[in-house]
Amino acid sequence: MASTFDPIGAALLDYVAGQTAATITVHSNVAEDEPLPAKYFFRTLWEMPALERTALDQCRGRVLDLGAGAGAHALELQSRGFQVKAVDVSPGAAQVMQQRGVQEVACHDVFELSTRHDEARYDTLLMLMNGLGVVGTLEGLERFLALAHPLLVPGGQILATSADISYLYEDEDGALVFDLNAPYYGQVDYQMSYQEQTGPAFHWLFADPTIVQDYAEAAGYEVEFVDEDENQQFLVRLTRH
Repeated sequence: MASTFDPIGAALLDYVAGQTAATITVHSNVAEDEPLPAKYFFRTLWEMPALERTALDQCRGRVLDLGAGAGAHALELQSRGFQVKAVDVSPGAAQVMQQRGVQEVACHDVFELSTRHDEARYDTLLMLMNGLGVVGTLEGLERFLALAHPLLVPGGQILATSADISYLYEDEDGALVFDLNAPYYGQVDYQMSYQEQTGPAFHWLFADPTIVQDYAEAAGYEVEFVDEDENQQFLVRLTRH
């Protein structure tokens, strides 16, 4: 039976209960195990990377925050007067957001978005912290872009961060070495652990700029690369025609 343990949610709930050292361990097929302190999900505006602050400044209208975590971005936008709905697949994260005062919270994955339950459309879909990655795979990216289209008002935007991780595949001479029979190099397998318990395995997509542009244009979006940082991470705006 697949694990239903919610490592992120458990750590966030412990953090708000006073265990400020709560730390998740991230396992992946491309890097060594890495610690992810729960505190990172509670950062204030000035603790956020510049790409995230830029994205918040670019938000407009009614906002749907996807993969909202502990609600750091949703709370900042609420404080600026935005109407925000925050969505996360983690039940613990959703509970924490409600405790912290996020006004509209839902717990489901990005493929369960629908205009049926939600008459109003959105001006902005926000996907931060390498947020485009929640789609998991290239097929997931294609599916998500199709699903998102009717959620947006005409001229509405998706503001998302992603990263090009091709540098992980460089050899000593700087040449890229890929297994051409393997899935796209930006599709990473992850699992997370917290306090000796491990959550379910999942895919995360690091889509490089060319992939994002090709898939978004094919799905009927106008693409604008807004900003990038020194770590190959970038902020992109996908505008619905």
